[in-house]
Amino acid sequence: MRLVTYDVGHGPRAGVLTGERIVDAWALLGGPDGRAPTLGALLRSGRLGELEGVEEGPGVAAADARLLAPVTDPDKIVCIGLNYVDHAEESGIDLPETPTFFPKYRNALAPPQAELALPPWTQQVDYEAEVAFVVGERCKDVPESDALSKVAGYMLLNDLSARDYQFMTPQWAPGKVFDGSAPCGPALVTADEAGDPAAFGIALELNGETMQSSTTANLVHSVAALVAYLTKLMTLEPGDVVSTGTPAGVGMSRDPQVWLKPGDVAVVSSPQLGRLETRLT
Repeated sequence: MRLVTYDVGHGPRAGVLTGERIVDAWALLGGPDGRAPTLGALLRSGRLGELEGVEEGPGVAAADARLLAPVTDPDKIVCIGLNYVDHAEESGIDLPETPTFFPKYRNALAPPQAELALPPWTQQVDYEAEVAFVVGERCKDVPESDALSKVAGYMLLNDLSARDYQFMTPQWAPGKVFDGSAPCGPALVTADEAGDPAAFGIALELNGETMQSSTTANLVHSVAALVAYLTKLMTLEPGDVVSTGTPAGVGMSRDPQVWLKPGDVAVVSSPQLGRLETRLT
């Protein structure tokens, strides 16, 4: 399934994208029992499996709906750094034996087709095409052999980064947390439909020019390894987002360097996960 959070003027609702139509997930399930009818609430309810095989039902034409970030209310957004072999090499850093990670927060989430204002306090905003996974159930101390069963699905994410602030301190977070710095979507593709998470294509075009192109086969730490490591350190909750890192080709590592500017259009794409477009203003 391809799951979305959408709005037709009455607030965010969880839906199943079926061709040119969005089927209202909570209308099929009989309501969210007093909770906001979001995809995050659906994941936390444990009822995702009840939607398997849905192809029609109450809903709206996709063209009449505004897509939001697939999960609008995660408890955590965890981003992995230096997790592609070629990106670590272009950064001049040895491959990390232990996953490097940093947080983003809900203010960073931005929907597909977003128009984002670049922060006025930096002139060095960079793009990072990434595959993110969303946790499907509460989990702690998960063995790597069982880790993929805890993943609800996958989506695209652009880890926008203010490089000057990122490297102003030993911690990267200051350059990673500005409003809108995590456009994501367009849909959460469930694990059964997405296929092998070690075989996703991932690319980024900037104003029509390909800047990044790779596959998740080049991850240093696999999705399963990340689930196992993170759940050793903390409990992951349904709806938590983990973004798995970016391949080579970021603007910072180019000669000359490339920084995003007003008017730019960045498109992250994947044959398995769709197309995520962001316009900068």
